[in-house]
This record gives sequence, structure tokens and C-alpha cells, in this order.
Amino acid sequence: MARPPRFDMHQLLDAAVRRAAAAGPTGVTMSAVAKEVGAPSGSVYHRFAGRTALLAEVWLRTVERFQEGYLATLEAEADAQRAGATAARQVVAWARAHPEEAALLLYGAEDFGRSEWPEELIRRADRGNQRVYTALASVAAALGAEDPQATEGVTLALVDLPLALVRRHLRAGKPLPAHAEDLAEESATALLSMISAKPAATG
Repeated sequence: MARPPRFDMHQLLDAAVRRAAAAGPTGVTMSAVAKEVGAPSGSVYHRFAGRTALLAEVWLRTVERFQEGYLATLEAEADAQRAGATAARQVVAWARAHPEEAALLLYGAEDFGRSEWPEELIRRADRGNQRVYTALASVAAALGAEDPQATEGVTLALVDLPLALVRRHLRAGKPLPAHAEDLAEESATALLSMISAKPAATG
């Protein structure tokens, strides 16, 4: 009976997350990940064809984990305004619970070599992003946000503002303050209330 591999893919990706959080995408190399887990470099090459594949998978796994919780939060509330405010809170709560993965998401897919990814991985990333765009559009429609300014406001409330709050503290190397979730939720509530109260544009 064959021995199970000592280092599975998720162990190696966990190590890659730690390297990215500590040193950015440039710190994620095959040898650095191997050293992080105490594995021979061959163990990493056995799981990933090369550094491009490693970078793609660590980015995609992190984004998909974030998106899973974010979309579940949006879909759990029937009231669009409440769903949006709770989703804004979820952005901060997820970052607090997963600080290393949140630090990784301070970068962008291009920093993790997206331009060199195989087409199937680019499609995988685009599918995840499209699910989020569709969910945001549903919130906007439920609030009656029909013009470009209003729909942009929904994205600002549900994504941009909570991410900016997280980014400012993480980039400074500081923990998120205890009030961060409340502030994200309250800010989103205020902005969404303005959007829903705005009269619809007439032709």
C-alpha cells in the first residue's frame, strides 16, 4: 500500500499564504514554501507545475474562501439594505479571523501573475468575480439603484469602504480595532439608506 504524501496541497498553500503575508507575492517561491513546511523542494513541484501555478492557486483559494462567506452573508438576508450592511461587516470580520489571508488580498491578481495563468484558471477567477458582481447588482436593483452613481454607491458601501478600513490597518501592521465591524456596518447602512431614498431617474 502506497504511503500517503507527507505534505498535501493545502499544507503547501497555507505555507504560501504565510509567505505572502510576510513578504508579499515575491516571497512566494517554490523553495521558500518548501522551507516553510520543512519539505524538500520536490514535494512542492509534485503538487504544482511551477511558481506560476503556485501563485495562481494561493490567490484563487484565498479569494474563493473570502467570496464564499461574503456571498453567503448577502444571500442570507431577504432585506437588501440589511443584507448589504451585514456583508460590509462580513468583510471586516473575515479579515479579523484570517489576517494572513486578508494581507494577501491587499494585493491584486496581477501581483500573483494572472497574465501568465492558464486560461482555465483565468476563467475560474472570472466566474468567482462575476458571482460577486451579480450579487451586488441584485442588491442595487432591490434598492432601486438604477443610475450609474447609485449602483457605484452600492459597490462603495459593500466592498470599497470596508476593504479600505481593513487595508489601512493591515498595511500599518496594526490589528483591526474592536469597533471596525460596527463602523463598516454603520457606514454601509448610512450610504445604502441614501441610495434607497434617492428618487429614481426619469427619462
